[in-house]
Amino acid sequence: MNFSSTLILAFVGLILGHGLPGAIVGAVIGFVIDSLRQSQRWRAAPQMDGLYGPLFALLGAVAKSDGRVSEAEIAVAERMMTRMGLTGEQRKQAIASFNQGKQPEFDVTPAIDGLRRWVGMRRDHAFPVLDVVIETVLAEGNPPPEKMGILRQLAFALRISDMELMALMAMKGYAWNAAAGDRRRGTGGGYVPPHRATHGPDPYTVLGIERGADERAIKRAYRKLISEHHPDRLGDLPEDMRKRAEARASEINAAYERIKAEKGFK
Repeated sequence: MNFSSTLILAFVGLILGHGLPGAIVGAVIGFVIDSLRQSQRWRAAPQMDGLYGPLFALLGAVAKSDGRVSEAEIAVAERMMTRMGLTGEQRKQAIASFNQGKQPEFDVTPAIDGLRRWVGMRRDHAFPVLDVVIETVLAEGNPPPEKMGILRQLAFALRISDMELMALMAMKGYAWNAAAGDRRRGTGGGYVPPHRATHGPDPYTVLGIERGADERAIKRAYRKLISEHHPDRLGDLPEDMRKRAEARASEINAAYERIKAEKGFK
């Protein structure tokens, strides 16, 4: 946080307010002003032009990571351009970024850093970014380890845990156990890809809780998630990102209702 107002008003209070009491009063007023400014900056929607380049470059890298770019993966990128309402010039730049990401020598780290800077401290902005990338990862069904590796690298950079990533995958209808995959890799068992959930999203995975969680823990997890994924938190982001947040909120509500019915509480 920038404490410029705190320091300035503390000095003014010291001079005009007869010593330490005036300095304290000035510092308190300045701190409130600095806090309000920081809150406004934190809540402000970031510039969308800072999103398109690194996002579409990363989509290209994800698509190419298994050696080929499929029509389904191209269709996802094109659909994103349309849903985000890109102008003609923005669309050209997005296509150029996607093609750049497809190059064999492309390093995903700068693109991921660009997305991390765009998201900033806004976790609610991290989820729609991951949602778009997950759609590319799952475009051809059960994804290979190269695609999941890039996705997990992005999630880590955006401060999203494996458990939260498992929940996002569950909302897409895929079951994935990150810990099981890590254990198998450690024992030579190989990669365990996400797979289609035959009976729909697991409500406990969606809420990020254990099946033995009590009523209080379930309600706490639900309130936290529905707050983070509520579309009203997104500000002036594209309508597509708001719709994605609405879809996630709907999945969270459905999971909560299923667990309530199963556990027998209101």
